[in-house]
Amino acid sequence: ILDFGYRLWIPTIFNDCDTKKKPATDNFEKGEVLKTHEAIESLDKSFATLQIKLAPPGSSQKMKNSDATGAVSTLAGIDSPRKKAFMVIGINTAFSSRRRRDSIRETWMPQGEKLVRLEREKGIIIRFIIGHSATSDSILDRAIDSEDAQHKDFLRLEHVEGYHELSAKTKTYICTAVANWDAEFYVKVDDDVHVNLGKLAALLGRHRSKPMAYIGCMKSGPVLSKKSVKYHEPEYWKFGEEGNKYFRHATGQIYAISKDLASYIAANQHILHKYANEDVSLGSWFIGLEVQHLNIKSMCCGTPPDCELKAKAGNACAASFDWSCSGICRSVEKIKIVHQRCGEGDAVVWSALF
Repeated sequence: ILDFGYRLWIPTIFNDCDTKKKPATDNFEKGEVLKTHEAIESLDKSFATLQIKLAPPGSSQKMKNSDATGAVSTLAGIDSPRKKAFMVIGINTAFSSRRRRDSIRETWMPQGEKLVRLEREKGIIIRFIIGHSATSDSILDRAIDSEDAQHKDFLRLEHVEGYHELSAKTKTYICTAVANWDAEFYVKVDDDVHVNLGKLAALLGRHRSKPMAYIGCMKSGPVLSKKSVKYHEPEYWKFGEEGNKYFRHATGQIYAISKDLASYIAANQHILHKYANEDVSLGSWFIGLEVQHLNIKSMCCGTPPDCELKAKAGNACAASFDWSCSGICRSVEKIKIVHQRCGEGDAVVWSALF
């Protein structure tokens, strides 16, 4: 048996090579050859599966996206073609955050026909992203069904909601978005952050030529080993000695990744490790890759007076929030004030060039 890379080659046994063999021996050898061929076919399938999971960014292979729950989505080129888009914005939200969602709908997120027009004319997709409850068809799930029927602005994920499952949710969101849209950029933003869509689109448009772009406000916070503190890292020992900091990564309130990075995550989702903190997990998936980390301060402006002064100077921020609250403090009440003082104006996104 000769090994040629992934394929195994077995010399063919011809009937006239040894005519003196007993029939019983012939049958035994034929059976062994058949078993060997079946084993080779099984190995071929295993190698093919591994090649798909390790497919490089930009690969033209047909890929299937499946999550831990067993749900399967189709990626490029299989059953249904993905829709082209400039950017997909997923707004991370929870069952209990109806008022936050409504406050966003009343400020920076277009509604109804305007949302459809934004997709059609500008290639900007905006969806609230949410999974499902641990109990099938619960009152929480039905409430989201009703809200989605009214607004048609959700992307439902095959994911069980839970605060400690944000890393898994982010991974599932990216995989689901890649399965549905062939976008140049994929954005995640929290539901207590104010966004100027025109500014964000123009900002990302300047980085179209960078296929491996990781865009946001880069930070490096301390690795917290104490169980009693918020953002505790159970795997703190992996980051070196006590007092060490994380590697540079985009803060989780808002960030964007290019198509190739999103495709990389979708192809390798089953072998990407999840840390306790979602933004750390995303940053860790890019360690060792030729990624361009783009530190864009316009994506992490403070609330008024910070973003207001910049808006008055003609340089509106792409996103605004309060660092002290990891989002806009009391966002339901305050986001309207931020929109009034720091908003770029509803017409800007329609005329933005990107």
